[in-house]
Amino acid sequence: MSDQPSSPPAGHKPALRAPGSSQSRFQVDPVAEAAAAAGESKGRFRVVNFLSPSDAAPDAGVNGDTVRSEASLHSSTGGLSHFSDTHSSTYYLRTFGHNTIDAVPNIDFYRQTEAPLGEKLLRPSLSELHDELDKVCAEHLSPDALITVNLTVKNCKNATIRCMLNIWGVMLFIRMSWIVGQAGIALSCAVVLMAIVVTSITGLSTSAIATNGFVRGGGAYYLISRSLGPEFGGSIGLIFAFANAVAVAMYVVGFAETVVELLDVNALMTDEINDIRIVGTLTAVLLLGISVAGMEWEAKAQIVLMVILVAAICNYFIGSFISLKSKEPQGFFGYNGRSSIPKGTLLAILITGVVYIAVAISNGSCIVRDATGDDNDTMVGSLENCTDAACTLGYDFSICKEGGCKYGLLNDFQVMSLVSGFGPLITAGIFSATLSSALASLVSAPKVFQALCKDKIYPGMHVFAKGYGKNKEPLRAYVLTFIIGLAFILIAELNIIAPIISNFFLASYALINFSVFHASMANSPGWRPSFKYYNKWVSLAGAVLCCVVMFVINWWAALLTNVIVLALYIYVSYKKPDVNWGSSTQALMYNKALTHSLHLTGVEDHIKNFRPQCLVMSGYPNSRPALLYLVHAFTKNVGLMVCGHVRTGFRRPNYKDMMNEQVRYQRWLLKTQIKAFYTPVFADDLRQGAQYLLQTTGLGRLKPNTLVFGFKNNWRDGEMKDVETYINTIHDAFDLQFGVVLLRLKEGLDISHIQDEILTSQVKAPGMKDLLVSINIKDFDSDSSKPSSKSTSCQSSPLIFRDTKKLPMQLSPADEKLLTASQQFQKKQSKGTIDVWWLFDDGGLTLLIPYLLTNKNKWRDCKIRVFIGGKINRIDHDRRAMAALLSKFRIDFSDITVLGDINIKPKKHNKKMFEEMIEPYRLKEDDMEQEAAEKLKAEEPWRITDNELELYRAKSNRQIRLNELLKEHSSTANLIVITMPLARKGTVSSALYMTWLDTLTKDLPPILLVRGNHQSVLTFYS
Repeated sequence: MSDQPSSPPAGHKPALRAPGSSQSRFQVDPVAEAAAAAGESKGRFRVVNFLSPSDAAPDAGVNGDTVRSEASLHSSTGGLSHFSDTHSSTYYLRTFGHNTIDAVPNIDFYRQTEAPLGEKLLRPSLSELHDELDKVCAEHLSPDALITVNLTVKNCKNATIRCMLNIWGVMLFIRMSWIVGQAGIALSCAVVLMAIVVTSITGLSTSAIATNGFVRGGGAYYLISRSLGPEFGGSIGLIFAFANAVAVAMYVVGFAETVVELLDVNALMTDEINDIRIVGTLTAVLLLGISVAGMEWEAKAQIVLMVILVAAICNYFIGSFISLKSKEPQGFFGYNGRSSIPKGTLLAILITGVVYIAVAISNGSCIVRDATGDDNDTMVGSLENCTDAACTLGYDFSICKEGGCKYGLLNDFQVMSLVSGFGPLITAGIFSATLSSALASLVSAPKVFQALCKDKIYPGMHVFAKGYGKNKEPLRAYVLTFIIGLAFILIAELNIIAPIISNFFLASYALINFSVFHASMANSPGWRPSFKYYNKWVSLAGAVLCCVVMFVINWWAALLTNVIVLALYIYVSYKKPDVNWGSSTQALMYNKALTHSLHLTGVEDHIKNFRPQCLVMSGYPNSRPALLYLVHAFTKNVGLMVCGHVRTGFRRPNYKDMMNEQVRYQRWLLKTQIKAFYTPVFADDLRQGAQYLLQTTGLGRLKPNTLVFGFKNNWRDGEMKDVETYINTIHDAFDLQFGVVLLRLKEGLDISHIQDEILTSQVKAPGMKDLLVSINIKDFDSDSSKPSSKSTSCQSSPLIFRDTKKLPMQLSPADEKLLTASQQFQKKQSKGTIDVWWLFDDGGLTLLIPYLLTNKNKWRDCKIRVFIGGKINRIDHDRRAMAALLSKFRIDFSDITVLGDINIKPKKHNKKMFEEMIEPYRLKEDDMEQEAAEKLKAEEPWRITDNELELYRAKSNRQIRLNELLKEHSSTANLIVITMPLARKGTVSSALYMTWLDTLTKDLPPILLVRGNHQSVLTFYS
């Protein structure tokens, strides 16, 4: 090792030195990954070698989060040091005087992926800091420097100038005088004051939103969409972009109108309207070329344009004090005996508002409404027949009442040029105001449109999101904006264009104000704007005021704007774009859900409000589609549905993978419009996992009350300890006062083993129809003895096959039947029956589930048939009693059948099949020593004793007989719902209970075994 300290990397200060030593404390020794792998760092970090023990600091020992040989140390500004990563040369911030990969707070950790002001860094993950060293993943970080943006006086000045350039536009120079002529001084000032109130409140709201985090390109669209969500943001984004495109037309038409006014009558190309169209079109083409070429000069030109505008306004006011006799015929008589962004915006509103009011007062004081421009129209005679203001000044313009006058506030839009001391300066001001505003709108609209298209809220619009060049200029959006602007330029009427965009902009302002109110009401911790001078109620009042002003300006345009916003809102709400912006809508939804959940805990359960809330032991949600869709049919919009998944294995649980899969399958449920939650757990065995889910799933009153899982078709092919687990889970559910529902299809439920075959053959399927095939592990109600796939990393989302006739591989006949059966509950059920075998009163759950099914469109064509047990000599009486009960329950039924022959002995061949089924599981204690029998029973508790078999002989015969009756009466039913037989815990062995369930349900259409918790779920009281 060299005795001299190594040179520090470029951009870094020299290495840290020990006190009193000329040598650096640490020296970096570049080591290859292979060599470093032998050390404690496992190739993750470069190795740091100490120069000598005496140079080491006293605290250089190994701490809980420290590995002394893990990193190289370089000094940094402010005494901080960095760690050098072998893979990416990233420097971690050194913290509290010892080596650690735990990073100190850094702004770059909080940037979004596409942050324009700096590159995003990744802080060390929790796994890196917490997991064992051999499990730590080598995640690569990218070097970056801290970038601090300080809001200075310069920023404030730029914001003020931009706003003033936009506000001092075409309306001030060309239409303010006309407004004064129409409304008078007092009402004109009232109009300006109302505009000041609207813009001031909106400015405060904008300041609050803009200082609640970094704002990217997109203007009002970005503010509203990230605050209120894509529904409002998407609708207002289109309108805002359209309004900016139309604003181009308004400013260009104002410019063209001024140019045409300057031309002599003989210099007109055609007529005034067509000349405005020609000049406007040429101007729009020129502006498009400038905007596409680049806007680097625009910031520098702002100061010049601002100087021209200020000079023009000052010129006007100076001219208003200079009264010339030559101007009197045209109606001018002079005054006669009658935060940076927040701070800049509000300052601009104040200055421009004062100017607008001053101009309004000046116009009303200096100029009359109508004037002929004729020097000969002086007063002759008395004032009795002349009542206009000009009469008192010696002029009679009464002829203007008949129309045709070209001068005065109502007729001459270039009044400010007339009043000013130097007319061409006003013209220069108009040109600078209109062209700069038009150019700003022409640049703004494509940017907003590009931002909207990037979010992919509306289909088919992503083509306009493409950017060109280093600045990603939206050239396609420029062309679209030009086309829209040109269409409105051809209208050539400023008075028609202005109300349209006014309504669109007011709609944007209303939503900005409402965004602040909504975000404040949501009370989200993420809502913490640095601009504090706002109030949620003032913002709400501003939103209401904007809506009122919209209708005052033009009621039909306001109505049309609201209809467009509503239509776009409904469309986006229906499409549900896959975006997550942390909007206040989400925050308020959470608040409401939390509040209502807490309120529900204070309300006692009532029979009328009972609804089946199902914990479905589905495994991966799409591995048993028949089970999933059947339960969803009677819980959709009615009750809670949770897809529980117990994950077992001999390896240590990987919680990170489980959490990733939870997100992945929850998104799949949302995408397939299945209203359910997915909750996986790790457990030693399936029973333990089911206990976890039964006890902890849910929140307050939103907790499952019914356990649903599939029948274990292959129970005789597997190990009997799995059957013991299966049956004990049913007992656990009853112990916890849950209802239990079992679904059996004779073809089976679990289709996950087909995924194994697909993954093995490495065949990719094209798109197909509504058949779900997914990865899965051997699970609760597995129908196959083959182990299912555990390689969940092989795909990023569940596979969906859309054509069962064109499978990507050849399947066995059994699997083909299984695939067909698995999708039978996804389609509308044909006309048929749901046969309800309500043999025992379990509280009514056996009857409630079929009723809920028939309320759904897919099951609406199915009629309920009810089967009950009874005595032969009381069949009519029992039928009438049940009919009366169903009538009181208000449940429609097509038929009631009383079974008087349930207790007749079953057929001999069926009894023989039952005996053969239980034979392998009998204990046969009479054939062995008592001690040996007890030992075997203790080791294999599922075995059936001779005493048990004899004790429950009648119940066994009943299951056999019921199966015969089911085949006789319900072999063609769409679905059978039957009361599940109960087995007393500790008395009936799991093998005997499983045999009962198997015997009862075999060789039948889809059958639901239902047993409520014997608490009433139906009532006939109001």
